[in-house]
Amino acid sequence: MPDATTPPYPVGLLLQDRRVVVLGGGTVAQRRLPALIATGADLHLIAPETTPAVQAMADAGELTWHPRRYAAGDLAGAWYVLAATDDPAANAAASAEAEANRVFCSRSDDASAATAWTPATGRQDGTTVAVLSGDPRRSAALRDAVVNGLRDGSLAAAHHRGRTPGVALVGGGPGDPDLITVRGRRLLAEADVVIADRLAPRELLEQLPPHVEVIDASKIPYGRFMAQEAINDALIQHARAGKFVVRLKGGDPYVFGRGMEELIACTEAGVPVTVVPGISSSISVPAAAGIPVTHRGVTHEFSVISGHVAPEDPRSLVDWDAAARMRGTLVLLMAVERIGAISAALVAGGRSPETPVAVVQEGTTAAQRRVDATLGTVAAVVEAEQIRPPAVIVIGAVVALAHRA
Repeated sequence: MPDATTPPYPVGLLLQDRRVVVLGGGTVAQRRLPALIATGADLHLIAPETTPAVQAMADAGELTWHPRRYAAGDLAGAWYVLAATDDPAANAAASAEAEANRVFCSRSDDASAATAWTPATGRQDGTTVAVLSGDPRRSAALRDAVVNGLRDGSLAAAHHRGRTPGVALVGGGPGDPDLITVRGRRLLAEADVVIADRLAPRELLEQLPPHVEVIDASKIPYGRFMAQEAINDALIQHARAGKFVVRLKGGDPYVFGRGMEELIACTEAGVPVTVVPGISSSISVPAAAGIPVTHRGVTHEFSVISGHVAPEDPRSLVDWDAAARMRGTLVLLMAVERIGAISAALVAGGRSPETPVAVVQEGTTAAQRRVDATLGTVAAVVEAEQIRPPAVIVIGAVVALAHRA
């Protein structure tokens, strides 16, 4: 048996349709099984009991479960063995059988007595990262550093794949740069051109390489803006010029973000489009302010409503009377300038003027602030507190829960 100082020889096992035996159905097996299932191996689990998650894998037909303890001969025909029982004697016996049959065996209880080590692994874009250091915690930390670097683009220079020209509609989240998805951040790091909204996380733009062209597509309320048609044209023209374009939006592209309009324009022009969902401010900003949009025993629904158009405006598509009759939470976006008319319409439709209301300005950012009111007083409070967009307005009993917490 090699001593502990002998370095292992790293190799990737191709296990599809080959017999693999796992001994033990506890938490170690629960962690290791998904990667083995992904290889397409003929997977056999031998354990008298399993965790619920492992049983679910067996019930789904992803492996064959033999509900008993290990017995001599169980490793016949195996190409690889993982001994992960809580019985050291059983692990040692299985390891000895594997050695006699020249089958590599990994042991969860004693790496020094094993003939194979399981590396800390991760996958990103078809690449498997595997780290072996002899110290499982150090291996996992190194793996995470590499995989996270590939995901967020910080290793883009070492892992440049050259993206196909096209457009990615990326939801940047509610404002905190840490709340963009890992996929969104990776695509942003690979962009040639970034067309950014005013509400997209500004800090992310500072991290772009110097060669990336940034186009300001801000729509300032009642101020300067880039017309939607001009944004569509810019997406198409840059993609047709062979560039990879990221359309960076605040929140989610499809929650009042005109993402579908941009997708339709691009696809009609023959430009490939990828859509990356983002964390919507309609849920995340209330959460950041201590407000759950739902709570057991308080509300069974929540509605997200645009306040961009006033209730009396003939262009409004909102049934405000129906919204007033609902017992759940109402979340209003783009409603600061219209909150007086909206609150009046809700009270006229039957909502109590004493209904709690919270207004959260610039949620999830360093400038976040929350002011509370009632449906009857919110318009006056917004004016007195000089609330300005962007702000999320939450109406309903859930607003009061934060005070209890």
